[in-house]
Amino acid sequence: MRLLKTSIVAATLALTAGSALAQGIDDPTREPYYSSFQGKRVAYVPVAMGFDLTEGWAIGLKEALEPLGVTFDIRDPNWSTDAGAQAITSLIAEKPDVIVVHNPDVQSYARLLKKAEEAGIYVVQVNMRSSYSTDAFIGADYVGMGEQIGERLVEKCSPANGGSGKVAITQGVLTAAASVYQMQGIDNVLSKHPEIQLVSNQAADWDATKAKNIAATVIQQHPDLCAITGFWDVMDVGTAAAIKESGKDVYLLTQGGGNKMACDGLNNGTYSEVVVYFVPGQARDMATMIKQMLQLKQAPGTTKTTLFTPLTFLTKENMTPSSCWSLPGQN
Repeated sequence: MRLLKTSIVAATLALTAGSALAQGIDDPTREPYYSSFQGKRVAYVPVAMGFDLTEGWAIGLKEALEPLGVTFDIRDPNWSTDAGAQAITSLIAEKPDVIVVHNPDVQSYARLLKKAEEAGIYVVQVNMRSSYSTDAFIGADYVGMGEQIGERLVEKCSPANGGSGKVAITQGVLTAAASVYQMQGIDNVLSKHPEIQLVSNQAADWDATKAKNIAATVIQQHPDLCAITGFWDVMDVGTAAAIKESGKDVYLLTQGGGNKMACDGLNNGTYSEVVVYFVPGQARDMATMIKQMLQLKQAPGTTKTTLFTPLTFLTKENMTPSSCWSLPGQN
C-alpha cells in the first residue's frame, strides 16, 4: 500500500508539472533584465556628428538601447576640443548613467573621464582612446593595425617585389590615438626593413584638402613614389584626387569604418585598399558593454575592459556585397 501511495503521489506531481509546462512558464530572468534599463540615460560625446563613424555609432546605440527604455542623448562639440570638454563637465554635474566618448586626442579628456567615473558614471571610449583607461574601450588595435599596414607596405613596395621602396604616410591629428599608436606599429615593422624609405610623414588633421595638398607635393618631389597610407578614408578622398591628377600609379592604402563610400571607392579606383573596423559591430559591442554594466551594477572604474575590433583588409577583388554598410538615405 505504501508503494502504491508513493506511486500515485509521484504520478500526480508529474501530471501537474506537465500541465504547467504545457501552458508555459515565465522566464525568471526577464523582469530583472528589462527593469535594469528603465529610466537609465546614456550620453554620447563624439568629436563631431555629420560623418559616417559618429553617425553610425549613434544609430547603432539608439537602436539597441532606446527600445529598452534607455534615454540616449548626443552632445556634439563639432570638432572643438574645448566644447567637448565643456560637454563632459556639464554631464558630470547632470550624472547620466553612462558617457560614451570619442576622444580627439590621448590627453585632453583624461582628467575629466577619471572625474566622471569618480562621480559614479560609467565611461565607454570608442575607437580613439584617452591616456586614461575607463570602464570600457571598444575600437581598433591601432598598434596591431600599424604593424599589418607596415607589412603591406613592405609587400607592395619592396624593391625585391618590383617597388621603388618609397612610401609616404598621411596622419590625422598627431596627438590622436589613431595616429600615435598606429605610428608605433608601423615603426615596429619599417625599422626592420631599411629597403623601405619613408619619404614623407605629415598630418592633415583629418582634412581632405590638406591631405590633397600634402600628397600633391610629395608626388611632385618623388615621382617614383610607390604608396601612400592615410589614416582615414574620408580624409583620403583628397589624397586620391592628388594621385589621379598626377597621373602616377601610387598605391593608396587607407582605413575607416566600412561605410558604403569605402566599397564605392574601391570599385571606382579611388582607393587601392581599405582597412575596415566595422562600425555596426563596434556599436553592437558598445551596447553590449553598456547592458552588462547596467545589469552588474559594479562601481564605475572598478573594471577596465578592452574589446579590440576585428580588422578586414578590403580590396576590389575580395570585397562582397556585405562588406560595407550604409547610413539611412545613403544611395
